Amino acid sequence: MSGQAVASVTRRIAASADEVWSVLADGWSYATWVVGASRIRNVDPGWPREGTRVHHSFGTWPLLIDDSTAVVHAEPGRQLVLRARGWPAGEATVRLLLTPDGPDATVITLREDVSAGPGRLLPRPVRQIALTPRNVEALRRLGYLAEGRRRDRLSPGAGAGPTPPG
Repeated sequence: MSGQAVASVTRRIAASADEVWSVLADGWSYATWVVGASRIRNVDPGWPREGTRVHHSFGTWPLLIDDSTAVVHAEPGRQLVLRARGWPAGEATVRLLLTPDGPDATVITLREDVSAGPGRLLPRPVRQIALTPRNVEALRRLGYLAEGRRRDRLSPGAGAGPTPPG
């Protein structure tokens, strides 16, 4: 996925790179921000260390397919490269780049392309058209999670729910 054209989307998020990384480092939140992932079955200890995996399902019940996503490369607070499996469709390489934009904001770039399987038979421009809207939504969800964690951290008691009656 070097200089070749890949599906690439960017979003500015009102949270630090460390706050965004905290979402990425929480493998159990994967299905919350990755469009198409339906549930998480397990997360390898040490996620997101290289070689660890999130075991997920994708699709809609009752037509769920179990597969996994593995960490290819990780630089905490800077970059996460994943090999996302979704057979029988194939595999994709996903690179998330985090660029600080001041102390309280991050520009996230998500680059993805099919790396194995039948999806490679589609011409690259067609793959990009298919991947881009999904990845725009994925970054929107990732942003909401990171910004929500930031608000919770900055507002003591936020997210704690209603106060029980006295």
